[in-house]
Amino acid sequence: MGEGLTFDDVLLVPRLSNIVSRSQVNLTTYLTREIKLNIPILSASMDTVTESKMAIAIAREGGLGVIHRFMPIDRQVEEVAKVKRAENVIIEDPITIRPESKVKEAKRLMEKWGISGLLVVDDHKRLLGIVSRRDVLFENDGKEVREVMTPRAKLIVAEKKIGLEEAKDMFRKYKIEKIPIVDNDDRLIGLITARDVVNRTMNPRALKDSKGRLMVGAAIGVRGDYLERAKKLWKAGVDVIFIDVAHGHSTLVIDAIKKVKAELKEAPVIAGNVATSEGVEDLVKAGADGVKVGVGPGSVCTTRVVTGAGIPQLTAIMECAKAGRKLDVPIIADGGIRKSGDLVKALAAGASSVMIGNLLAGTDESPGPLIFRNGKRYKIYRGMASFYAMLGKEMQERYEVEDLIDMSYKAEGVEAYVPYRGSVREVLEQLISGLRSGMSYCGASNIKELQEKALFIKITHAAYLEGLPHDVEGLT
Repeated sequence: MGEGLTFDDVLLVPRLSNIVSRSQVNLTTYLTREIKLNIPILSASMDTVTESKMAIAIAREGGLGVIHRFMPIDRQVEEVAKVKRAENVIIEDPITIRPESKVKEAKRLMEKWGISGLLVVDDHKRLLGIVSRRDVLFENDGKEVREVMTPRAKLIVAEKKIGLEEAKDMFRKYKIEKIPIVDNDDRLIGLITARDVVNRTMNPRALKDSKGRLMVGAAIGVRGDYLERAKKLWKAGVDVIFIDVAHGHSTLVIDAIKKVKAELKEAPVIAGNVATSEGVEDLVKAGADGVKVGVGPGSVCTTRVVTGAGIPQLTAIMECAKAGRKLDVPIIADGGIRKSGDLVKALAAGASSVMIGNLLAGTDESPGPLIFRNGKRYKIYRGMASFYAMLGKEMQERYEVEDLIDMSYKAEGVEAYVPYRGSVREVLEQLISGLRSGMSYCGASNIKELQEKALFIKITHAAYLEGLPHDVEGLT
């Protein structure tokens, strides 16, 4: 019988360090053999954590958001599309509207896509004008778009695809916010917005694809329409497909990996969750480009209590990392991260990146409203195998009919409140600051060096308490 350890059971031994400034610490890492992250953080594919708003915020900071699958396929595809449209050098397929469409439809499209204007085109995609939020704000919903739009003759356009500096010059010269791009026949072929140019300047470490769009992941399951979901997500531009199952070391997951890779040969696929080196080996052998590690460490997961199965997260990471190194496949530590020190330990133990739920669930960008209780602000956070999560139609499709009987006894998660934590950027800044400090204590200037130099020491409960504030009274 082996010994299982988690983050609070160990400390990293301080080492000789030549890190002069923590800003020189390099946080880039690999998600797959080919995909590089600028920070080693992913947001969890949970319905109270990651939809497009979260994925956009995470990507702008250099990490990756994984959009959850507990929604209809078309809506998940739409969430992916929102991320891919959020930031571009050139938007190659801008949202358009017909001149005979009603103002009500224009308002609906702007709200749906979170944009401030629409290009008006005819049946042949010839540019006829532009309609902005200002144009429709106080107009009658029944009016046609052609009655309120700014016509083509008054627009500043580019007649070929232009670069970033050229676009800046045009924005500066003409004091405009959008530059439509047309071909020789005046057909619309793209759009550049001032907002995208500003975002590109303000977020230098943003995670971008080869076309300059923010990168995003999306989750699928292993039953029902998962293959159709994968195909539509890939067509929509998703960068990584995550096969998302609580017990990933199973024939269902292995078969799903093989089918997805057979249908979508170019698509990177990450699968999980597992907790053993055998699990990593079997998923990689099936074709996985990365593996998620973690069975039961999440704050709203009760798998270990309900089933008696699981491995403490630090031990699971170490065991899985051995197989990952042997097969040259990165692993993701999923769950159990409560503070920046846990992030440092997870990476030191061999993870290439971590997936976080709890710490991000209370942010502005997570789905769901703010809730006020006893004068404090909270948001709801729930495990995807919790009772109320399983009541949803998409969730129920994961289970066979007999599994749905008496779900309250089969639930492996809980619903809870988490404190409001502000913006994602604020949370990530705290985590990244702690990570840089922790790496400097180990004398590591990058994550690979951290894994090579890291020495763990097992500690007692008394030693753990010694590391907390003690023998003092708070100021309030």
